[in-house]
Amino acid sequence: MSQKKLYQFSLLFMLLFASCIKDNFDSTLEDNRDSSLSGDDQEENLPLEITNLTIPEGFDFGTQQIITVLISDARANVKYDVYAYNDELIEGEIITYENQEGEFITEPQFLTDILNQLLFTGVTINGKLTHQIVLPSYYTKLYIRSKLNNKYSSEVVSIVDKKAEYEYKGTSNTTGKSGVLDYLYCVNGNAELYQIDPLDGAYTAISEMPMGSYTAAIDQENKVLYSIGRSSPYPLMKYSIQDNQWETVSNLGRGGPRLDYNVNDGLLYFANADVLYTIDPLNGTFISSWKIKGLDNKGGGDLAFNKEGILFMCTFSGLYKLTLDSDGDYLADRISADNLPFRPTSMTFDSNQELWLANNASSSDLIIMDTETGGWEYRYGISANNNTNVGRTINDLTTFRVFDENQEPVDTDGDGIFDGDDSFPEDADKAFEVFTPSKYGFGTVAFEDLWPYSGDYDFNDVAVNYKIIAVQNALNEVVQVDFNITAKSNGASFVNAFAVEFENLNPSQIESVTGQALSEGYIELNANGTEANQENAVVVFYDNNNAVLNEHRTISIKFTEPITTAELGAAPFNPFIIVNKTRKKEIHLPFANTTSLGEKTVDQDGVNKDPDGNYVTEQGLPWAINIVHDFKVPREKVSVVKAYNFFAAWATSGGKTNADWYKDGKGNRNLELLIQ
Repeated sequence: MSQKKLYQFSLLFMLLFASCIKDNFDSTLEDNRDSSLSGDDQEENLPLEITNLTIPEGFDFGTQQIITVLISDARANVKYDVYAYNDELIEGEIITYENQEGEFITEPQFLTDILNQLLFTGVTINGKLTHQIVLPSYYTKLYIRSKLNNKYSSEVVSIVDKKAEYEYKGTSNTTGKSGVLDYLYCVNGNAELYQIDPLDGAYTAISEMPMGSYTAAIDQENKVLYSIGRSSPYPLMKYSIQDNQWETVSNLGRGGPRLDYNVNDGLLYFANADVLYTIDPLNGTFISSWKIKGLDNKGGGDLAFNKEGILFMCTFSGLYKLTLDSDGDYLADRISADNLPFRPTSMTFDSNQELWLANNASSSDLIIMDTETGGWEYRYGISANNNTNVGRTINDLTTFRVFDENQEPVDTDGDGIFDGDDSFPEDADKAFEVFTPSKYGFGTVAFEDLWPYSGDYDFNDVAVNYKIIAVQNALNEVVQVDFNITAKSNGASFVNAFAVEFENLNPSQIESVTGQALSEGYIELNANGTEANQENAVVVFYDNNNAVLNEHRTISIKFTEPITTAELGAAPFNPFIIVNKTRKKEIHLPFANTTSLGEKTVDQDGVNKDPDGNYVTEQGLPWAINIVHDFKVPREKVSVVKAYNFFAAWATSGGKTNADWYKDGKGNRNLELLIQ
């Protein structure tokens, strides 16, 4: 053999060896050994290979559950938000802040995750709202919140037999004046904005804040809540109660524990230690300042105006009434007795001019106080001994009043859904959204592309991140589906396509498809963007995985007529890849069907590991997995059982144990073996 031919042969051999294509299709990972070990040490340190696992018959490697949500509410047109519920705190970034005792603390910020897992919104029609949702298998509860005329209520509902059922029974809030309902809006350093119902102490999460805070004040007329961030640069944050939106007015450059809004001059009153300031809420400008004299303790506390415009302040030493003296300073006249049950950190007046105070314990207590005598009584919390554990810290509270008088809410598009409840207030054909896996989360579908032969089970040949949004009209019918996708991995040498089949829909039900990336010339389309010659509606998102790698794309599919969520089916529907421009060669999730153009068997040399054509090996291993989470794929030729410590336990249990094996929990992942 000439030197030139020898070089060409060697180069060809190296290219084939480095690719994902195997020369011996019957090879398994049993021969994948760490060459740095030898003999007994190698066998002792070898993790259980995926090809040695005993998989329960019929296990589909699914990480999701399909849940039916059934809501009953006799009130008309009530908006509901449904969240996946997890009450664990998530450790966030390390920050330095001044606590309510005036001490500077550096520690991780712990945040709740309740409002990050929004699954869908909708309204009751004829007293009912029913939805089918896709949820990670490890969730056992939903958080269901209703809103009617800015009145919130909520409940944590258990999932039983694949159903979550909720019936609104309602209460009559009697803490306010006739025609007025009071709600206590609370904030804390964990960046939670939530509501406490003064009637029964019920908790309802309202919003996640841009930053944790010790202050809250409401401009009732404009339905706006103001709050100052607890750490530098101490942003003045503004929350629209009507629109559920946050914005930053400005960075104040200083923080403190006390804040209230004065309806008489439209200014924010802010105090720290023994100095009182006024702030213009429109731009965050400090306008005036006064010295406060007569405080026994300058730490903690809050400010509150009563209906006559008299300013009260509490500190750790109790409750004071503030009055201006002839020198232009505020004098603090102590009202409270010496036997307050705690050091108050927040207070607010309700419509009956009763003063509510709270402490900043890990589970806060609330009391009501008489501003004339200083007398008080427990109302809610552990110390109240009435089974009303708040279960979280109140760093500040303020009163939001909902008036029952006949108002004319705005409905710009005339679809019957008020603008504050409408995700599309200027589009009469759209109103609500259903998210998979959630509003702020992404899922991943990952493939091995050597079907029907064994691969290396790194699931990185094709991996696609997705968030699926079903857009609904005012009748909770689906009018459009948006796929926000990113091709995040291309560990293959093939030119692979990615597509989705809607098994309950025919192509004529699709009006249009936008956002596709088709450049290879072998995909035939109908005029509406669906794939031609298919019995069911099939949309090919792209035909070259490498060409769109790391691109964020949105594929929008509009329907000719609105359809029900049952007709649409459960996301992510039937996703698959087309291998190396061979149209008949499709790879699907375990036990899924091929499309009209796919074939269950293919003619190739080697040992067929899927003689049944059901996309699992005879041993039960898959060529594709769907993770209802952002899945970090293993590095090339690193089996998923090595990259994820509990994958094997999950798989061999048939999904009954270690259901969250893929999350970033302690001990789940071997980060050095993952593509970050």
